[in-house]
Amino acid sequence: MVERIIFFTLSLGIFLFLFFKMIKKNDTNYLYLLILQAIGIAISFISLIIRIRLNIILTILTYVISVVIPLIIIVVEMTGISLTEAAYLIITRYYNKIGETEKAKKLLLALVEKNPQSYYAHKELAKIYEKENNFDLALDEYLRVNSIRPGEDDISFKIADLFNKTGKPEESITILHELLKRKPEWEEATFLLGDIYYDQEMFKEAISLYLNALKYHPENYDLYYNLGMCFTRINDFQSAREYYTKAAQLNSLLYKAKYSLGQIALLYNELDEAEERFTECLQDEELEDYAYYYLACIAMLRGDENKAVTYLNTAVSENPAIYGTIKKEEIFKIILYKIDKPNKDGVVKRKRAKAKINKKDEKTMKHLKKMYELVGDLNNNDIKIMHKIMDKRQKEEQEKEKEQKQRE
Repeated sequence: MVERIIFFTLSLGIFLFLFFKMIKKNDTNYLYLLILQAIGIAISFISLIIRIRLNIILTILTYVISVVIPLIIIVVEMTGISLTEAAYLIITRYYNKIGETEKAKKLLLALVEKNPQSYYAHKELAKIYEKENNFDLALDEYLRVNSIRPGEDDISFKIADLFNKTGKPEESITILHELLKRKPEWEEATFLLGDIYYDQEMFKEAISLYLNALKYHPENYDLYYNLGMCFTRINDFQSAREYYTKAAQLNSLLYKAKYSLGQIALLYNELDEAEERFTECLQDEELEDYAYYYLACIAMLRGDENKAVTYLNTAVSENPAIYGTIKKEEIFKIILYKIDKPNKDGVVKRKRAKAKINKKDEKTMKHLKKMYELVGDLNNNDIKIMHKIMDKRQKEEQEKEKEQKQRE
């Protein structure tokens, strides 16, 4: 009897608390909870008056709907989320899970209209817009989130990322600087700021950033690789080689570092080193076509025309677009007629889709190729190589003529 009196008093107190909360907030969503709770209280009150002991199932049910569920909601609301928000967000996340994004957005916009200061509604909207690549709207929502609860580093990072994606790198740099002052070990912030520096061609700033990050992450191969790219862009190829080598040692599958090492080796006319690196890169789907291209260059430098043709035909079969690059190179002029042209549509049927190199890596590789063309030994030796091959052909023709004469 005492237990049921305590339960009745507690459940009635919770009921009155939620009732006055509904009146204060003018939120009718509490009504459904109050009705459910009232049923539980009524069952308990009736059993108390007529002194009937409820069975175990009914007892548990009255406890759950009269005390447990209301208490859970009160505790959840203490974290800053209202009952209405909780209901909307549960339904919204369900819609997102089943792919009904538009319905999810409509619910969230309705919630924002009811409660413009809803932290969770703006945050969920921001996530949806970001997923849709609608970066301007996502940025607006994250800025609103930040105004409701300022000082959250994760939200600040999102804002920095979206400022960069919407063409405002200066704002992004400012935010990331502040974040890294507080958390200098934050890898994600480091790499984002480094990428922005790279895109803005602020290579010395990026180098300083990555070197500082190595204090906290000395075994992070991406830091070494990024340092290699930055030193490449300022034409410090010896330092670039040092960091690319370290990156490749830490991650044997980092073929992009090996590819850049091959390009640098060509700059210094280290053909054996270059050949070894490019041969390793044949295992990487993204790099294999241009690895074949460079192996063909090395073959031509060594006067092995047939080997060069084999490499180039393989490169074209892997990536038909590379034929245009081959066609422009002087060193390949004398063997161009042996290279298989792409079909009229410029495509070749492939068993798998060609993986794409990201823009940052592509810029670095193009820079090394450009430097190779400007200062490398390849262009300087083009004429010598062509004369050497022509002489070789003439000798072969002369020997054939002699053999024919001898047979006659």
